[in-house]
Amino acid sequence: MDGVDYVMSEHPGWIPARDGAARLRVLPMADGGRWLVQATDESFALHELAASAAKPAVDVFRLPPEAIREMPQLAGALAGLGAVGRFRTSDLWEAIGTATIRQMHKASHGARLYRQFCQAHGERLELPTGETCWLFPTPEIVLGLKPKHFEAVRLGTKRGVLRDAATAYRRHHTDWQTLPPLRLVEELRRIPRVGQWTAHAAVSDFSNDWALYPGGDQTLRTWARRAAPDYDWPTSERAFHNFWRMLTRTHLGVVTALTLAWGNRHATDG
Repeated sequence: MDGVDYVMSEHPGWIPARDGAARLRVLPMADGGRWLVQATDESFALHELAASAAKPAVDVFRLPPEAIREMPQLAGALAGLGAVGRFRTSDLWEAIGTATIRQMHKASHGARLYRQFCQAHGERLELPTGETCWLFPTPEIVLGLKPKHFEAVRLGTKRGVLRDAATAYRRHHTDWQTLPPLRLVEELRRIPRVGQWTAHAAVSDFSNDWALYPGGDQTLRTWARRAAPDYDWPTSERAFHNFWRMLTRTHLGVVTALTLAWGNRHATDG
């Protein structure tokens, strides 16, 4: 894509390419199609693996000049990213499952659990680029797993909520696909054991509406502090959430997305 300076790859579904220079992700589409995204920091290419009527959606985020002027250190760090592209997670079920697994875990630990679950129970794909990847287990597979299968991948405590989410998804997914982001959050909150954090994180991942992302999220707090270390940030989750909304004002979504992108880039770099 022209005009993109960095392609975000914070989702655990991304894997490194064999040459080490690119990152890969398979995106299943709602119509059964599949696309392989091959991304470097500054560009990407799409390869159709199974016929689809649609291409994966990618959104571009840039820091507006008037945003977060009260915190020039953070503004400088985010502006330095340039134009950031991020692919939406095209499979709503995967977005729900990923957020469910990540909830109450550090991002790095949640990513390991996600990958273990995919490798144990997801569909294995041999990519045309030579790598192997595993898709997120389908709702039908999740509902067929026994307690021992969850325990084997350290997801015993997530069994109930994953099963509840899979049941609800099978019943409502057609309607859910058409809902605007805020309404989708409300519907996901109706699933037993799916809390506010999970619903908001899932919809942000699926829609790229980062104004809905949990404002007190530990990952967001960590990267904001590292991007602007000279500032005395609020320490509690609630205080940070309130401060973050006040700081970002009408630019909440783009600043949140870019802060996570800044963290993704620096984590990848080192």
